[in-house]
Amino acid sequence: MSAARPPASELPVARVLPLLGLSHLDREFDYEVAEDQSEDAKPGVRVRVRFQGRLVDGILMARRESSDFHGRLSRLERVISPEVVLPERSRELVERLAARYAATRSDIIRSAVPPRHAGAERALRDTPWEELAKPPAEPDLSAWSGYAGGEGLVDDVLAAQRPARAAWQVCPGERWERPLAALLAKVAIDGGGALAVVPDQRDLARLEAALRDLVAAKQITVLGSTIGPQARYSRFLSVLHGQGRLVIGTRSAAYAPVKDLRLAAILFDGDDAHADPRAPYAHAREVLTMRSAIEGASLIVGGFARTTQAQVLVEAGWLREVSPTRERLRAEAPRVHAAGDSDVELARDPRARADRIPGAAFAAARAALKRGRPVLVQTPRRGYIPTLRCGRCRHPARCRACNGPLEIPAEAGGQAGSPRCRWCGRIEPHFRCPECGSSALRAQVLGNERTAEELGRAFPQVPIVTSGGERIKDSVADRPALVVATPGAEPVVEGGLYGAALLLDTWAQLGRQALNATEQAFERWAGAAALVEPLSEGGEVVVVADPALPVVQRLIRFDAAGSARAELAQRREVHLPPAVRMAAVDGSREAVAELLRRVELPELAEVLGPVELPPGEALPGGYDEAALGPAQRVLIRTPLALKNELARALRAAAAEQALRRQSAPLRVRIDPTQIG
Repeated sequence: MSAARPPASELPVARVLPLLGLSHLDREFDYEVAEDQSEDAKPGVRVRVRFQGRLVDGILMARRESSDFHGRLSRLERVISPEVVLPERSRELVERLAARYAATRSDIIRSAVPPRHAGAERALRDTPWEELAKPPAEPDLSAWSGYAGGEGLVDDVLAAQRPARAAWQVCPGERWERPLAALLAKVAIDGGGALAVVPDQRDLARLEAALRDLVAAKQITVLGSTIGPQARYSRFLSVLHGQGRLVIGTRSAAYAPVKDLRLAAILFDGDDAHADPRAPYAHAREVLTMRSAIEGASLIVGGFARTTQAQVLVEAGWLREVSPTRERLRAEAPRVHAAGDSDVELARDPRARADRIPGAAFAAARAALKRGRPVLVQTPRRGYIPTLRCGRCRHPARCRACNGPLEIPAEAGGQAGSPRCRWCGRIEPHFRCPECGSSALRAQVLGNERTAEELGRAFPQVPIVTSGGERIKDSVADRPALVVATPGAEPVVEGGLYGAALLLDTWAQLGRQALNATEQAFERWAGAAALVEPLSEGGEVVVVADPALPVVQRLIRFDAAGSARAELAQRREVHLPPAVRMAAVDGSREAVAELLRRVELPELAEVLGPVELPPGEALPGGYDEAALGPAQRVLIRTPLALKNELARALRAAAAEQALRRQSAPLRVRIDPTQIG
């Protein structure tokens, strides 16, 4: 201990969490605080400490009078910045998320707190939110009156006496950003904090534009993926200091430390973009539901569809339902029907249920174009004939050598030619379906480029617009055109709506090897249908699918709640998330087996596997398959009533296993959507 730098006279011990990213070192260590550091060394600041002979960054979690360690404490090297970047409410959120996802806290902090930028700290100006612009006009909240339970939701949110939490089904034809922006702005004008999270930059731009009609641009804090590190940290600090009262952003904005948070909202929570692809793979919806519980904030989970995760909260009474009234739904929704859903249509077009683009779809497109409206054509994938199927029974066309999918080579340009395997490259000149013996082939998913080419021949005088992949259009003009788009890439119509929508290759979306395939298909179809003008103006949506499918019938009725209930009931029958807690543990055969030996699983836990890692998935960090062998997967599930016990057990076992340096790494994901 240096005489020149005596220890702090009050609370001389700092509990520090080193940001190491290692599960077995995910705990706090005690350090001594010098008197000249005491003022800046507050809980939640970044510090620099010496750990095992090297300097590492950490977060100061608490100050104490004494330490449980009886030896000599090392001293804090320095306080990196006096900014409390992890306030108490954020520290509690980190703790809860770590327990929920079997995660290390440093991984969560990495997502919650952006890297420091000294220039942003020097440039910070703590101007109150109200002084950033002239007082705005009172937002118009009348759009919420068109929803059953909407007025009550608004009253409870603004009263701020108790949290109001709702599953909001957006009405077809509604520009969702307008009522949401009005409510967010009203909360901010009244002095509270408001936060909204959307899936991507396009949705963020739409919400920002709607907010700019209500408040000044300086009063909106945008945390998107396109801003640089200095701007991100600068905006983070403005939120931390209370200047950023109205915050919108993508996935990571869910952690934004908004002061006096009164309303949080997440839109389209079924979108894959809301799930963090890095450990601990947290979902923005889970982050916001935890924040709502911790901070007593109101919460809106909105979209044209409803996820099973939201339905669990509705059935538990934690979320109320806010849906369009029946009268409004009849007035605003287009006509939705499946190709070949009537005897009259089948009499006119006997192949209506077999053709990729049946006559009913062409008729709907022609009628909309004649009225001067654009037509939306949704295809599941971008590109040009990715795979093939049997022309008679539609069984996937597979390679006889390796069972891989067959495709028409790109150099053939989609023209006639021998198909080849996408996996092994073998040419298959004499295809024969193993199911029905047919030699006929047809495109499994033609893709948006090939679809545009086909429609261009059918409508030679009509402009064709494509949107998907890296070429996504934000909007199209309100004039006759055929807009071919992949799910999620549909442009909005400037100042209007589409005259018709054609939903093609629907079976390909339903047949995806994903837990949420049906749920996501309904969401994507409903999102496209919601962009079409009402039936009273001729709006029509043609679903090229079997009309007997329950999910198609629910789309026809715009029954988002019924779709979520049915999907959740099916998950309960087969014991799949979110009806149960499930963990997917991936790693080498030896590492997975060792974890199963070490883990003390809760009662009623069920272990499935191990099996080979599903195709298309890979372990992060350059997994050495040559040295460790093929990666394995084990699924473990427990009843939902056990809450976080499975995650707690796996977290403890993984930490114990990590102490053995020769053990191969493992990946643990809680409630994954891709399980094999």
